[in-house]
Amino acid sequence: MKPRELRDLSVEELAAKQKEFCEEEFKLRFKHATGQLEKTARIRNLRREIARVKTIIREKEGV
Repeated sequence: MKPRELRDLSVEELAAKQKEFCEEEFKLRFKHATGQLEKTARIRNLRREIARVKTIIREKEGV
């Protein structure tokens, strides 16, 4: 998702997105460890998405 789309979501929706991304990252790390993952860049992209969501949550809580 793009940052603009994330900023339009509420804090509760952002928390749900963060949980979703973390679960997906966990599954991908498990696949990577067993040698079944082909697109390893997806893990890196998910980490960035999680950081982006956390940043936006912090911004909204500070306001």
